[in-house]
Amino acid sequence: MSKDNSPLSGRKYDVDGVLFDRPFKVRRFGHFGFNCYNYEQAAVFYRDLLGYRVTDSIDFAKVIPQPGLFDGVDSVGSFMTHGSDHHSFVLFPRGAMDRIGGSAGGHQANDEVTTNQITWQVGSLREVVEGIEWFSSVGIDPGRVGRDVPGSNWHSYPSDMEGHTNEIYYGIEQIGWDLRAKPAAALPRNFEKPDLPQPSEYQELERARGEGVDLNSGHRHVEQGPFDYDVGGVMLARPFKVIKIGPVRLFIKDMDQAIEFYTRVLGLRVTEEVTYNGHRCIFLRCNTEHHSLALYPIALREELGLSPHSTCMSFGNQVGGYRQLCDAIAFLQDKGVTIKKLPPELFPGIDYSAFAVDPDGHLVQLYCYMEQVGWDGNVRNVAQRRQIDNNNWPVTLTAMEDSYDGEIFLGPLG
Repeated sequence: MSKDNSPLSGRKYDVDGVLFDRPFKVRRFGHFGFNCYNYEQAAVFYRDLLGYRVTDSIDFAKVIPQPGLFDGVDSVGSFMTHGSDHHSFVLFPRGAMDRIGGSAGGHQANDEVTTNQITWQVGSLREVVEGIEWFSSVGIDPGRVGRDVPGSNWHSYPSDMEGHTNEIYYGIEQIGWDLRAKPAAALPRNFEKPDLPQPSEYQELERARGEGVDLNSGHRHVEQGPFDYDVGGVMLARPFKVIKIGPVRLFIKDMDQAIEFYTRVLGLRVTEEVTYNGHRCIFLRCNTEHHSLALYPIALREELGLSPHSTCMSFGNQVGGYRQLCDAIAFLQDKGVTIKKLPPELFPGIDYSAFAVDPDGHLVQLYCYMEQVGWDGNVRNVAQRRQIDNNNWPVTLTAMEDSYDGEIFLGPLG
């Protein structure tokens, strides 16, 4: 691929009546995942401490029934959610993924790439299908295509040049008030690019019902409690609620190549560029948030004293407010979780944040505010942003013009 800013194909594509440089438009950062060596401990961390609900599981030994392939390693992975999407986070055992010899998208495994997938939701099934064709036409391997279960979302899995599997997807299953996922018997699976049009989800479920499938037999998460914390007037099992995921932060070896992939291939937009101690750091968005993805040079990883085992600097988790953020840090520290604070200059658009270390050494960024970018694409200058002293957090914050703006959390807190 060339390094200029022109459209890859040199033409415009009709995306539901609006012309774009590719036949799809990423609407939001959708879900994310890690492949962990310490799977059982990591499951406790994300489920019991951060509060993700387990919606489904997958046993790779059953998906790939090859005798002896998974001997001596965990073979069961978990799908989790913080809201109504079937999954916003997946946690797979690294040992099993290494035995398979690839990533979630069918790409070759990379020792330092511990991200399972970085996913981007588009607006329609047609966008996924035409995106598959478009990736191939511009020299990008679309990876595994079709429809995966659990979750029921149609997808394509292009990978960036350094082995981070991305996904564009449509139609993820929603978990309702009863917290039940679809039963396995009602889950259609497809490993090919689909013909269009396809039946709606309503038609699929009615067909399953007509075939005698009990639609109330899917997995249901049970929260153990105790429900001791008053969070905004609702009793919860922890003093905070994750209301949004992202951004993802990656350490990159070839910055120009990565920028080209995420802008010209996936269509993300560069919001801001920061130079930190001589290092070029790039922040990209897909919607109104300041950034959903950040790219940092790999040399910065050692300089910050972070683990060399992963090219992922961190995975973001937004909580409901500043008080929840402070309470989350205290809660996790009380449970024995290590908390780190990194230079705020590395996170323009976010003010107060801290990083919880998961059992595999991944950083989970906890924050409560993300700057919103308006119709003209401009962000605040440095002088207009809140100045942060990481050693002296105030009890309360004054409101910013865009405090609590942007995409809201749609469901009840618990």
